[in-house]
Amino acid sequence: MLIVGVDEAGRGPLAGPVVAGAVILDPTRRIKGLRDSKLLSPAERERLADEIRKHAIAWSIGSADVDEIDRLNILQATMLAMRRAVEALGVVPAEALVDGDRCPQLSCPAYPIIKGDRYVAVISAASIIAKTQRDALLVLFDIEYPGYGFARNKGYGTPDHLAALDRQGPCAIHRRSFAPVLQATFIF
Repeated sequence: MLIVGVDEAGRGPLAGPVVAGAVILDPTRRIKGLRDSKLLSPAERERLADEIRKHAIAWSIGSADVDEIDRLNILQATMLAMRRAVEALGVVPAEALVDGDRCPQLSCPAYPIIKGDRYVAVISAASIIAKTQRDALLVLFDIEYPGYGFARNKGYGTPDHLAALDRQGPCAIHRRSFAPVLQATFIF
């Protein structure tokens, strides 16, 4: 039975898309060290992401961009990103295990698991895929939109990011519906 794990990265940041990962692990090729991506060092995440991409039966990414986040709200945009990730797999899973307390509408039964990224390997794998993909995007955005420190802060509201917002105002990848960005928008 094909079971897909689903998790997201980037619900809390002030900038960038929300990215979801969907992974179907191969039970005959166990990947050691899977756990919540936030508990891993960047080097460990990258190493595990490479292993997941090589050894999983299927994996994919889905995202919702800043305009969708601002239009729908972050929860609905997250559900959209998750649905896109599962639909992009190329195979139809028998069921989905989703990190958190809610599930997107999918073509298979879906079950929410609170802290699933810590306790369920297939969700941990999805967490790692989503986080490494999103982090890579923010490094590219750092080049495109200098001065905000996206390569370091990954879009989160760190003191240096908030200072840059006050200094420069928001850029195209800032979430205008998030309070710190909305406040900075009125400054300019």
